[in-house]
Amino acid sequence: MKQKAMSTSLKLLLVFIVTNTFFSCSTKKDILYFQNSEQKNYQQAIRIDKNINIDDILSVKIYSLDIESSAPYNLASITDVGYLVDNSGKITLPVLGLITVIDKSTEELELFLTNKLITQGHLKNPTVVVRLLNSKITVLGEVNTPGTYNFTEKNITLLQVIGLAGDLTINGRRNDIMLIRQENDEKKIIHIDLTSTDWFSSPYYYIKPNDVIIVNPNEAKIKSAGLISSPSALLSIVSILLTSFLLIKF
Repeated sequence: MKQKAMSTSLKLLLVFIVTNTFFSCSTKKDILYFQNSEQKNYQQAIRIDKNINIDDILSVKIYSLDIESSAPYNLASITDVGYLVDNSGKITLPVLGLITVIDKSTEELELFLTNKLITQGHLKNPTVVVRLLNSKITVLGEVNTPGTYNFTEKNITLLQVIGLAGDLTINGRRNDIMLIRQENDEKKIIHIDLTSTDWFSSPYYYIKPNDVIIVNPNEAKIKSAGLISSPSALLSIVSILLTSFLLIKF
């Protein structure tokens, strides 16, 4: 009698292992990135230089060969606090005064300030570097460290952002990353397949400030949560239950 009970327990353990494996397994196709990476060359994706808006915070650094001459132009940015774009779309720079910056890109503002410094006789051969200090993106869902991240780079890629969030978990759906982007007063939802390289040349290779990236759970995670997503999944569950019954009975 004791031996029969032990045999039943072993069968139950086997059923548990088989069932758990079924619910939690992910295939190689679900996990690997860039599965068509044997393709050779990709066109350069379009780099993004966002236009400056009200309430943006700018870092403006002005350099020249004569360090002493350029120092007064940087007095207010020594601490890297930056310049807040006011409601009229202007910032106040040392020496140069009020500068309209709204709707210019950072590159356009660099060129504008460089020309102003030269034509008005301020500095010889100046170099101007402008950065947005309040650029941020949000990553949610099946990543290791979801959250909102700030960046100062002019261009940051989707892969770099995923790296900031600690990469996808094993349960992240790699073939359908959701990217939410505001463009011309309209929100767009873009779906990106990280198992392919087809999006390398798309406008979504580089991330824009305020983009939101959402990584949904894959089928294995959904099934393990007790959700039945298709008739085939239901059929598999019935099959496992029937096998379990036969194992226990015989």
